[in-house]
Amino acid sequence: MIRFARKLALATFAVTALAIASGPALAQAQDYPNKPVRWIVPYPPAGTTDVLARIVAQWLTEKMGQPFVVENKPGAGNNIGTEMVVKAPPDGYTMLLVNPANGINATLYRNLNFNFIRDIAPVAGLIRTPNVMEVTPSLPVRTVKEFIDYCKANPGKINMASSGSGTSVHLSGELFKSMTGCDMVHVPYKGAGPALIDLMGGQVQVLFDNLPSSIGHIRAGKLRALGVTSEGREPSLPGVPTVGETVPGYEATAWFGIGMPKGTPREIIEKVNAEVNRALADPKMRERLAELGGKSIGGTPEDFGRVIAAETAKWEKVVISSGAKVE
Repeated sequence: MIRFARKLALATFAVTALAIASGPALAQAQDYPNKPVRWIVPYPPAGTTDVLARIVAQWLTEKMGQPFVVENKPGAGNNIGTEMVVKAPPDGYTMLLVNPANGINATLYRNLNFNFIRDIAPVAGLIRTPNVMEVTPSLPVRTVKEFIDYCKANPGKINMASSGSGTSVHLSGELFKSMTGCDMVHVPYKGAGPALIDLMGGQVQVLFDNLPSSIGHIRAGKLRALGVTSEGREPSLPGVPTVGETVPGYEATAWFGIGMPKGTPREIIEKVNAEVNRALADPKMRERLAELGGKSIGGTPEDFGRVIAAETAKWEKVVISSGAKVE
């Protein structure tokens, strides 16, 4: 009887200790958010990451009762903004707009101060979108085949813009170069916004941009779309073929989501994940994202973690085959 009483006391103590330990985290999650949340976008304004974050931030602000404030922190191929989040307190009040560069940079950069998969907790997937191969209207080509012919007739004279070294925009172009033999000069910018300005102005000739930041310019006739980089045609640009219809096997899509510093309480991650999934299920939000060429990916934090892992492995092969490296 005494032995049973001791076991019962120990069990009661263990349960009580667990409740005490988990109490602050549970209380923190129940009260979350009770102040503004910083959402770090590691690129300048006007690009896909910025446009997407501001759309979703508006929803989260309205539904969760505190401002979700988008902060643009560009630089070093998105690594400056990412490192800010890695080093932030894991309390749920700093988020990262996760994007393809986070998977690409693991191979592209030799000396990062963080390991993305280890140091950032996946929270929720947002959308997947094709890139679009687009040219300045003054370039005398209207199809992917005409572009390839023109490029081969003018080797080294085509300037290929990107939103930064190591972005999906850059590597989509590198993949095209390797599969077609086109000799193009890579011109990296600090985001899609400035790259688009120079493309429309004719300072550069081609860009494999994320569709959301370019679709308005394409519809306005300021840029000419030659092909989308997805496996199938994009409903938001029904008259534009895929690049793969001319270059068999070519496919590249961009993906976006939310991450927080490792160690952020699971209850907070699940709270944000649930609200994001409600947003992605909302008909008006889905329509708005579809207008940008985005398809919702949603799901659990683990689902988004699997997307990150798979895309990191995929682009590792492209980085290695292209020979691209950034110190």
